[in-house]
Amino acid sequence: MRRLPYLALLGVGVSGALVLNAGPAPAAAQPAATTPPDIVVSDGMTQPVFSLADAIEERVYVQTPVDTDRDGRLDRVAIDISRPRETATQGFKVPVIFEHSPYRKGTWGNVPYPSVLVDDLPQNGLTRRSGLRALDVEAQRAVAKANLPGSLDDYYVPRGYAVVLGQSVGTGDSDGCPTSGDQAETLGTKAVVDWLNGRAKGYDANGTPVTAGWTTGAVGMTGVSYNGTLPNQVATTGVEGLKTIVPVSAISSWYDYYRANGLVVAPGTYQGEDTDILAQYTAGQARAEGPCADEIAEITEEQDRVTGDYSKFWQDRDYLDARDVEASVFVVHGLNDWNVKTEHFAGWWDELAKRDVPRKIWLHQGGHGGPGSNASVTLPDGRAWTYKQTENRWFDYWLWNVRNGIMDEPTAVLQREDRVYTTYANWPDPDAREVALKFAATDAADPGTLTSGKPPKAKVEQSFVDEGRTIHPDTLVANPDTASPNRLAYRSPVLAQNVRISGRPEMRLRMAIDNKPDANLTAYLVDLGPAGSTAAPKVVTRGWMDPQNRKNSSRTELVKQGKLYDYRWTLEPKDYIFQAGHRIGVVVFSSDQEYTLLPLGGTELRVAPNDSELRLPVVGGQAVLGF
Repeated sequence: MRRLPYLALLGVGVSGALVLNAGPAPAAAQPAATTPPDIVVSDGMTQPVFSLADAIEERVYVQTPVDTDRDGRLDRVAIDISRPRETATQGFKVPVIFEHSPYRKGTWGNVPYPSVLVDDLPQNGLTRRSGLRALDVEAQRAVAKANLPGSLDDYYVPRGYAVVLGQSVGTGDSDGCPTSGDQAETLGTKAVVDWLNGRAKGYDANGTPVTAGWTTGAVGMTGVSYNGTLPNQVATTGVEGLKTIVPVSAISSWYDYYRANGLVVAPGTYQGEDTDILAQYTAGQARAEGPCADEIAEITEEQDRVTGDYSKFWQDRDYLDARDVEASVFVVHGLNDWNVKTEHFAGWWDELAKRDVPRKIWLHQGGHGGPGSNASVTLPDGRAWTYKQTENRWFDYWLWNVRNGIMDEPTAVLQREDRVYTTYANWPDPDAREVALKFAATDAADPGTLTSGKPPKAKVEQSFVDEGRTIHPDTLVANPDTASPNRLAYRSPVLAQNVRISGRPEMRLRMAIDNKPDANLTAYLVDLGPAGSTAAPKVVTRGWMDPQNRKNSSRTELVKQGKLYDYRWTLEPKDYIFQAGHRIGVVVFSSDQEYTLLPLGGTELRVAPNDSELRLPVVGGQAVLGF
């Protein structure tokens, strides 16, 4: 064990302990009266050596550059700080782990949701084109859970970090009105990083200026769901001092959260929610119905639940541009998250890769949230780490400069269907190749097939009627070998070996709407299990589209009744293994009781199977399928 000056650590072994001296070296003629405080590193991780019981805790109000409630005064956001007491003496400065949240206190638990039961789709009344206008979200939302003291501070303060828990602009004890993800919210959060680095003003409850002289200025942001989205937002600003982020189940585009290819689509289990509902929830009833009523009314109008088009409103809430990102990113997401769907991590990951941002990804088989602190992965060299240890080592590397080798380890950790964590060089798997599975049918009613060869010469068309308002998707995907008047099913031959997909499946469908100006369009990729199995098919992934947005999500173009058009859209990204002996299936229907608006039944849709196909990102490509 030896001592090094603060941030002078150049290398740490896999085992053993190392103490970092955080104070300046004393002059030779005047030795220090007391030993300066240190962090202790063992196995490449900081250890809990500071007293949580004696931690300094304080409230600061940080001035932001925005005035979201338009009262003529810049909004201030409330932050609560917990830091080792040793920061008050001997010049010991610490980095910060920062979680901002709109859910800290005072949320409105019973916000009235609009009904998704409609007589007709609202876009059916359109008589013109529309285009791009001029230039949590949380599974536990109902109880407004957040990482309050007892979580981040309990773990990291003893390890030599300060923990900052903030309250988003327009929520809790902060000033202003909530804006549901736009640039004002981003700047209101960024202001905290600026204050920690001496670039913004902060005040105590009496209005006395407060500075953050106790910190190195190195900040790491983290959080789950909305709390994880805010780090994505701030990272895109390139703010100096933000060294890393760990977004868990985080949004990268609010359009992809509340819309899908021009269609109004809800987050899983929150049918009817939209950005205005979220703003009301986070504001709290008194603020939402009082001083922020006009601001929320503007959100209601601009979010546009009629066309579902991508617009400047959504552009302001889109973080899929990593050109200014300076922070490293550790992406964490559930492969079965239907609240913040998988496109959020995949789209963000693609952008980070494009800009060569230092990154790591951890994907688990759960839904909305993290993998659990004790989830464990064994690396190729035989070492095993839990998820919490991995997070700890990540923060240590980027905030304390601990050279623990984490960036030399495999980039991707993925939990397989048997719940075992496996490492991969990257995600999606670099060996994934797009394989086209063509639809084929020989009968107008019977389920069709999926084939990688030539489809039958017969030009059969197949029709179905939308009754999604009264028929649940579980019923629509059941019994795939039996004809149904309310959906179409296509099945592959039995798989001779395991088939893994990694990436985005894509639907290419030639279809007509015979008696309406528009319809919901839904496709499910399913694992049908072994031939003859009576078990319910397993939904692998889903995707939705508005036929009026067949060219792009920013522009509505009317559909001529009875005319066949080509529709193309991606399903939610997935990494999944179809077992040998199982079959791959795709089910096409209209309204989705769990996600889309639900018009009265009776819309008639017609598909040309021979001109339609499903494209899968198969690891190993065509040869793996065997048919």
